[in-house]
Amino acid sequence: MKEEMYMKMAVDIAYENVITNGGGPFGAIVVKNGQIISTGQNQVTLINDPTAHAEMQAIRTACKVLNSYQLTGCELYTSCEPCPMCLGAIYWSRLKVVYYGCTNEDAAKIGFDDQFIYKQLNIPPDQRSIPMYRMLPPNTYAPFNAWISRPNKKNY
Repeated sequence: MKEEMYMKMAVDIAYENVITNGGGPFGAIVVKNGQIISTGQNQVTLINDPTAHAEMQAIRTACKVLNSYQLTGCELYTSCEPCPMCLGAIYWSRLKVVYYGCTNEDAAKIGFDDQFIYKQLNIPPDQRSIPMYRMLPPNTYAPFNAWISRPNKKNY
């Protein structure tokens, strides 16, 4: 099965990333119609970017290659179940399916625990471990109002 081949490749990317000191043990591949569109590996510590997860890197590159902000019809193969940030990007990019290897529980056992983020989402913003406070300057809604009245906008 091709799915197994792509999954093995995602895991191989993750393994190679670790042994070459590229970053964390995560790899990902975006495929469309049986063609590999992009690959990604975790580069958080390599490029000092907390968003440089393997899935994010693969999604960013695939969007550039396909010249689209949506990956409709694409599949994502990732060595580990996506974190909350990557999950958001998966939904925003409209991938059709995700295949993953290790689970979030497996990742937590080696120090990559995303459960605290999932828990934070259910806590009122001002009570989270990083408190979030709503502020309403006079121009708060100006960008939204400009968007609503903008002709020929690209909805996404």
